[in-house]
Amino acid sequence: MLERKELLKKYDIPAPRYTSYPTVPYWTDMPSDEEWIRSIEKSLAKENSSLAIYVHIPFCETLCTFCGCNTSITKNHSVEEPYVESVIKELDLYIARISNLKDRSLDELHLGGGTPTYLSEKHLEYLIANITGKLSPNANAEFSIEVDPRRTRKSQLEILYKYGFRRISLGVQDFDAEVQRLVNRIQPFENTESITETARELGFTSVNFDLIYGLPKQTIASMEKTIELTLSLRPDRIAFYSYAHVPWIKASQRLFTEEDLPKSEEKRELYERGRKLLEAGGYEEIGMDHFALKTDSLWKASKAGILHRNFMGYSSHKTDVLLGLGTSSISETSDSFHQNEKLETKYRRIVNQGIIPSFRGHKLNDSDQKRRQLILTLMTTWEVEIPKSWKEDVGNYLHEMESDRLIEWAENKIKITEKGRPFLRIVCTALDEKLRNSQPNFPIFSKAI
Repeated sequence: MLERKELLKKYDIPAPRYTSYPTVPYWTDMPSDEEWIRSIEKSLAKENSSLAIYVHIPFCETLCTFCGCNTSITKNHSVEEPYVESVIKELDLYIARISNLKDRSLDELHLGGGTPTYLSEKHLEYLIANITGKLSPNANAEFSIEVDPRRTRKSQLEILYKYGFRRISLGVQDFDAEVQRLVNRIQPFENTESITETARELGFTSVNFDLIYGLPKQTIASMEKTIELTLSLRPDRIAFYSYAHVPWIKASQRLFTEEDLPKSEEKRELYERGRKLLEAGGYEEIGMDHFALKTDSLWKASKAGILHRNFMGYSSHKTDVLLGLGTSSISETSDSFHQNEKLETKYRRIVNQGIIPSFRGHKLNDSDQKRRQLILTLMTTWEVEIPKSWKEDVGNYLHEMESDRLIEWAENKIKITEKGRPFLRIVCTALDEKLRNSQPNFPIFSKAI
């Protein structure tokens, strides 16, 4: 039987993170604006339907060279006001065209980026006040924000708390000074410690750290130190992501070379060591890349079988409509995906013309919807029951994973074993019709293709 190290090497193949199905590269059937509006209306039509809002703030003062997000680097804060005004105008466009939007309570609000705390206290409050004034939050609404500890002030956190924000996610990545230098993100431990303690003192009930493995010059020793410092601050959740090196997409990643990056086997060891230390520190693995303490709502949702996953990551409850506002924001309904224009100046121009700033999207057919639900179930519960007619094909595809005891079958139900948890996304590819049809030799271990 193969050891864990050998299994990680054997199944070290590319696979999506499945924040959606189909994944963005396979979006082909873009809805018109009218179709998109009708899709939102339809998804909100059922009684007690729920609504989440995501707002993308693209601005950062400095460039982090590991980043793959849609950002705009500038220290000129005069960009704040016109951008915030455009986001509010975009929301107004939806309210004017969707009759039942204001009838639904707001269940989730998340500010991401970029750096949401790039905004001044004035503009941050103006944005939130407008959103919560136009859409009524329910009593149990979950408001969260991503922050850069280098750019976040107590006065900003006080405003966020005032409007109901109780979850905060800190971009940490790594505490090692040399790694920070190479990724152009000098962030002393004291910055992270200060914001963590301030948030808790103000009453934030959930603090998340984002960590990344596979960054330039990371070593087992530096990873151990980063995890040790992380455990000392006891965040409620931890997202432990793999660094994606795509310099042909993000030119900033060319500021360090491939020689600086851990090799495949070294990268796998970084993850394994980090995972073991987190679990030893009392964190439970929640789906893919995420860990949480047993006191956190994410762990509780996982145990209750109500964990959800969308473009914002894992969530403690499901929403029927995720409406993305701002540049590059992605929205989803029961039968469609939609992404906004990516260029900030173009986005503002389109919105100011009274037009929904559509960039791309996808209308889900019956097969898409079925597979999306199956993949979502697998990503949040570690098991899924598939149609009987699929079992032979899926079983052949996962034959070697079954032989290696990474999955097991119970009638038509696939169950991922404890040993198989690091390979969750690979198991999901068994249900991914579009990926398998477009890459007939993927994955290399499959007997089915």
